[in-house]
Amino acid sequence: MAPRSPAAVLTLLVAALCSRTWADGLVNEDVKRVVDLSTHLAKISAEVVLSNQGPSAVSTFILAVEQELAPHLAYIGASVKGDEEDDGTLDLQQTTLQGRSGEFYKVQLPSSLSAGAQLKVKVEMTFSHVLMPFPSHITQAERQLVVFQGNHYLYSPYPTRSQTTKVRLASKTVESYTKLGSPNKNDDVIEYGPFRDVAAFSEDTMKIHYENNSPFLTISSITRIIEVSHWGNIAVEETIDLRHTGAMLKGPFSRYDYQRQSDSGISSVKSFKTILPASAQDVYYRDEIGNISTSHLQVLDDSVEVEIRPRFPLFGGWKTHYIIGYNLPSYEYLYTLGDQYALKMRLIDHVYDDQVIDSMTVKIIMPEGAKNIHVDTPYKIDRQPNQLHYTYLDTFGRPVLVATKNNLVEQHIQDVVVHYNFNKILMLQEPLLVVGAFYILFFTVIIYVRLDFAITKDPAAEVRMKVASITEQVLTLVNKRLGLYRHMDEVVNRYKQSRDTGALNSGRKTLDADHRALTNEVSSLQARLKAEGSDLAEKVGEVQKLDGQVKELVSRSCQEAERLVAGKVKKEAYIESDKTLASKRQELIGRIDSLLDAL
Repeated sequence: MAPRSPAAVLTLLVAALCSRTWADGLVNEDVKRVVDLSTHLAKISAEVVLSNQGPSAVSTFILAVEQELAPHLAYIGASVKGDEEDDGTLDLQQTTLQGRSGEFYKVQLPSSLSAGAQLKVKVEMTFSHVLMPFPSHITQAERQLVVFQGNHYLYSPYPTRSQTTKVRLASKTVESYTKLGSPNKNDDVIEYGPFRDVAAFSEDTMKIHYENNSPFLTISSITRIIEVSHWGNIAVEETIDLRHTGAMLKGPFSRYDYQRQSDSGISSVKSFKTILPASAQDVYYRDEIGNISTSHLQVLDDSVEVEIRPRFPLFGGWKTHYIIGYNLPSYEYLYTLGDQYALKMRLIDHVYDDQVIDSMTVKIIMPEGAKNIHVDTPYKIDRQPNQLHYTYLDTFGRPVLVATKNNLVEQHIQDVVVHYNFNKILMLQEPLLVVGAFYILFFTVIIYVRLDFAITKDPAAEVRMKVASITEQVLTLVNKRLGLYRHMDEVVNRYKQSRDTGALNSGRKTLDADHRALTNEVSSLQARLKAEGSDLAEKVGEVQKLDGQVKELVSRSCQEAERLVAGKVKKEAYIESDKTLASKRQELIGRIDSLLDAL
């Protein structure tokens, strides 16, 4: 026998080591497998009794996914199965097996499985876009048929002693299905097995063609924006592109038949329910046209339920685009210890039952000034470079965490924790900016009002300003002069009661002196107006003439009062004369007021 080359020996050694990683004497003693095809997702669960028949204890085992189904795998998980419920979720790490196709995951056991011992493990897998409509196009009146192709056996690197497979369908209408092992069909359930002594990596195509009118909704893309504010609010907005991925509509759509016949368009989607957090408020739902008023909102004890009803029913191949947003109180999701903060929120939330998301983008807008940002995610996501977001009163921008992930289902509705540091003194930044802005505004107005920024002087404007100033002085002097007359009326009234001639004469002299002084000042101002070329000088002259007449009437009132006191005129005649003088004086004062208004 020819000696082997070193390369051949190395290849055999590597193959032996690789086979050692998935052999280890493990055997699937009993497998109870359930394939749930009642929705547009394929949910496969298996309860496996794992037996260690090797010479030593093992701490890991391998889960395998067929090559045909691997691209559609959205979720895979494993847990230790106790007597009543799951004892705990196990950690998975993707790995490879030399010379084998498909995807493989190494599962870490909670404790080593000793030789001869057994352990019950529950495995769950969810696949998207594996139910293919057949026919691919249907009319509005036809029902939707789909085809599923999978494996009759549990695809495993370990031999299986005994296995059963139960398939749950969406209806009891089945066009055809594979007959391996004489399966038993009962309404919408097909049971295969038991299969005995199944070899490792066994594959046998299971094909089922059946009726499935469940909503084939797919979120083509979703952009979820979470804006965190330390002022007590967290704003969430989701922009969603939704598409019906079932059998495409063939022929025209009849709104009349759709509303009249209950089974018309049975595979279409009229509405669906979105579940929001219980503390959600200020919910809005709109599209490019505006608010969609056909939606309904119901507040429950543990959630807020929104019935999303698009503007039109969704048939196969049809799509819609909408935006839904709401506010959350930050105290329920934001935790703090000094300058250290932790935001705990769902990375993705419930949009509809049995949801599937082809592409997700999450943007978490942190407060301005957040530093040392660290993200803990429940599963692997693709982090993109951080961005900056500017909004009201921002100076250097808010950091934005951006993450993407493809092919998500309901099991991905889990919390993400964002740790960061924030100096609380920065909370004063926005109030100080507002105060500073108003201060600058008021200061600018003060400077603008008090300073003259004109490059050249305007003579006409200066004349107008001088005339306005002189006119204001004239008004003041005329009002003072009218006040002298009212004061003289009071002196005359007191004289008629006290008959004190000395007081009357004193008042008369005071009136004459003050009136002369005020009249001279008005005349001086009239001359200035005339010098400025203003036509208001003529009106001031008219005021002067009228005032002279008023002064004369006041003097006559004093003379009539003296005659009354001296007994030269009867009281009835005095009263009649006083009324006449008062009427004439009031008429003159009215004309003076009209001229003053014209100034």
